[in-house]
Amino acid sequence: MFTTSLGEDGAELRPLEPWRAEEFLAHMERGREFIGRHITLADRVTDLASSRAYLQSYADKAASDTGRMYGIWLDGGLVGGVLIRTMDVVLGNAEVGCWLEPRAAGRGLVTRAIRLLVDWLFEERGVHRVEWQAVSANTASLAVAKRLGMTKEGVLRESYPYRGERHDVEIWSVLAPEWRA
Repeated sequence: MFTTSLGEDGAELRPLEPWRAEEFLAHMERGREFIGRHITLADRVTDLASSRAYLQSYADKAASDTGRMYGIWLDGGLVGGVLIRTMDVVLGNAEVGCWLEPRAAGRGLVTRAIRLLVDWLFEERGVHRVEWQAVSANTASLAVAKRLGMTKEGVLRESYPYRGERHDVEIWSVLAPEWRA
């Protein structure tokens, strides 16, 4: 439906919808090990049916106005994505997140894409608070939160069981007045 430029490097942000399940699965195959270091996405999308179901879950969230998912394309290929994992417009709260293939890391793509989502959440949807959660070991993700001017609120100690281990999760956020300043 739309494409939004993420800058001079030709990167684009587009809706990531169920009809792109094959492309999404191929992307997961390329980046599975890297993506799966910290998030469950790589373990949840393992075949065409699970790829389609995952994308459909976000299409359903978009339809119910509780979330969104967008892909990041670079040189014509899907290399990652950003999402509004949860969104409650009545309460004014949302949580955003991301993932990338290794070849797309370190280019600022996630920071640029999340900035667009946060702008939209605050300016178009009237959300008051945007949250970012990441395991403490995911330093690249935490760096995005810092670059976006988010405030670290705390650590949920050993709250995230993943691949047989329990991980600390850091909670970061930014409020609408802070973002506008």
